[in-house]
Amino acid sequence: MINIPKGTKDVLPSEAYKWHFVENTARRIAALYGLREIRTPTFEHTELFLRGVGDTTDIVNKEMYTFLDKGERSITLKPEGTAGVVRAFIENGLAGGVLPLKMYYLTPVFRYERPQAGRLREHHQFGVEIFGGKGPETDAEVILLARDYIRALGVEGVELNLNSIGCKHCRPRFNEALREYLRPHLSEMCPTCNARFEKNPLRILDCKEEACAAINAGAPRAEEYLCDECREHFEKLKSILNACGVRYTIDPKLVRGLDYYSKTVFEFVSTAIGSQGTVLGGGRYDTLIENLGGPSVPAVGFGSGIERMLLVLENTGKSVPAEPPLTAYVAGLDEEGRRAAFALANELRQAGISADVDHASRSVKAQFKYAGKIGARFVVVIGADELASGEYTVKDMQASASERIARENVAAYLRERI
Repeated sequence: MINIPKGTKDVLPSEAYKWHFVENTARRIAALYGLREIRTPTFEHTELFLRGVGDTTDIVNKEMYTFLDKGERSITLKPEGTAGVVRAFIENGLAGGVLPLKMYYLTPVFRYERPQAGRLREHHQFGVEIFGGKGPETDAEVILLARDYIRALGVEGVELNLNSIGCKHCRPRFNEALREYLRPHLSEMCPTCNARFEKNPLRILDCKEEACAAINAGAPRAEEYLCDECREHFEKLKSILNACGVRYTIDPKLVRGLDYYSKTVFEFVSTAIGSQGTVLGGGRYDTLIENLGGPSVPAVGFGSGIERMLLVLENTGKSVPAEPPLTAYVAGLDEEGRRAAFALANELRQAGISADVDHASRSVKAQFKYAGKIGARFVVVIGADELASGEYTVKDMQASASERIARENVAAYLRERI
């Protein structure tokens, strides 16, 4: 037997309704905010992620699924959603349309890492990107959308962490202050932090190694080095969130795991999935579009793992609403009855009523048993008596009651009761 690859998971029919709940909720909340869906390829040219995500990130250094195709081109399965959306924005000339452009996506992403709670090598993301909004109102809208999405799922006990990491004008001063603080401690820090020291010291603050985290506790804060523009942006954002009743905590160590962020970064975190507690994270990335060859367009967005959100729901005991059961199972008692059952099932489906029929030449008893197993609300019985009289027997499986209904009225009868 060939087994499923490590770090992947089958979503079986008995579990798919949970995914539908999360995905449909994402689509509904996105629509409330005026977002439209974008779909980008599962794989892109590797250069897109090297330039977009950043070569100091774990994603690029350790986790990308990269291969040469038959044309000897380097191709990578997308490890995150934003870079592909930016590439599509540039390539399709969307900057020439109406801005801000507000988009969302539901996509698989691929990262070669140790599988952990809610994070597999193939996992799925709900992502939001808004291009063309420069002010803190756009940051606030993205955060409010994220909050409403989490609320609509019924997830509780999630906290918002917030920070500003500055822009290309003020971050160099902060980076230099970080280097001055960290330089005497490099011998005590992990190899990854040492590798990041010169190229991107900001990423050192994201290290989870115990020794590094202890050293980072005394590091300078980005907020102390913000330029006037970044400081004003952050203060206005906080005032908008306060006015909307959004609770948050300023976390000076929050930098996110991707190099393209600037100014605002945020995470919604939960204790329901252990140490890997982020269920949704994002921020502003005003230079990414330009860095990838496009015009200078500001942008802000977030990504949220669907598997992680499902894990939070499970670990907090939240039940996901079940999908509506099959309305009608149509049971034919003999050859002629089976033909009539197929015809009626077809008519019910055309009328928007879910229906199923026998595909295994079962006895009437076995058909009733099967209808019970698949959760059919009604069983319509068609035998010789029913065909002769033109009235079909309709059994309500919940009430254990039966009625004889004229064939032409069966659809209307069922619609009134669902």
